[in-house]
Amino acid sequence: MNFRERERRMDRKNPFLFYGGKVLGFIISMVVLSFAVFSIARLAPGDPLVSYYGERAEKMTPDERALAERRLGLEEPVHVQYIRWAGSALQGDFGISYKYKMDVTEVIGGRIGNTLLLGGIGFVLIFVLALLLGILCAWYEGGLPDKIICKIGTVTSCIPEFWLSLMLILIFAVYLHVLPSSGAYTVGGKGDVGDRILHLALPMTVVVTGHLWYYAFMIRNKIVEELRADYVLLARAKGLNKRRIMFGQCLRNVMPSYLSIMAISVPHIMGGTYIIETVFSYPGIGTLSYESARFKDYNLLMVLCMISGGVVILCNMAAQTINERIDFRIRPEEKSGSKFPDS
Repeated sequence: MNFRERERRMDRKNPFLFYGGKVLGFIISMVVLSFAVFSIARLAPGDPLVSYYGERAEKMTPDERALAERRLGLEEPVHVQYIRWAGSALQGDFGISYKYKMDVTEVIGGRIGNTLLLGGIGFVLIFVLALLLGILCAWYEGGLPDKIICKIGTVTSCIPEFWLSLMLILIFAVYLHVLPSSGAYTVGGKGDVGDRILHLALPMTVVVTGHLWYYAFMIRNKIVEELRADYVLLARAKGLNKRRIMFGQCLRNVMPSYLSIMAISVPHIMGGTYIIETVFSYPGIGTLSYESARFKDYNLLMVLCMISGGVVILCNMAAQTINERIDFRIRPEEKSGSKFPDS
């Protein structure tokens, strides 16, 4: 038994060590991420005073600029600024947005719901449809439905999201005038569900289209791989039909990988959602991130990067945990066991 096998067995016997290590790794990753973002943002070219003072910043005298930087805490070395920011952040104070002159949490609170709506519904649609398409293609492997869906999926997956967004705006908003081209809702219509759906139609189409086939193809291949396994031949020799084998055995064995793919895909889909928000001027975290980077809004940029980075780290850790805990085939002591559950 090698060291890694002993470590895995010890972790499973002691959940505190296993999950404690995960939490410690997350904390260390977030600290490293926060310092990296903090340093790079301040070393990047640009003037944060323009974000706070507007055009007046360009007319300031050297003494006025020094005073303004002192008021915003920008005159000290980067590591001193970081220590002060981290101390305040641990107490729940993330500072104010230079551009919006509001508490950072208030600015983000007004936008994050829109991103969760677009990204959350898009995520669910992507993986429900991906699973259905994957099953359909695997069922008719090599047949006409499989070939048609594979061809269409390959073409759609190669279309850049920003180009598809512009084409949809041009067709449905400019020429046909049937759908809005930007925003999350009409002015004064925040509570109108129908208006919300109309504004979500185009960006949601791009979110789903841009990611659907990539994950459907992965799921298809996983199921096809299971259908070619030795235990499937044994099941067919015992007289089990294809439906029972696929849904009773293959699909169940694929589910751990499916859940892992879902966890890993969150950063991918989130990044695509941010781009789509910018193209459609959708008031979410994506457009807010672009604005904070553009206007050197340090405090706002820090929290947005920490939220996005935290989601990425958590999803990667969740995928790793799923593989270690759910998929019995990667457990060292069970690698030699049968794929069939005990009857």
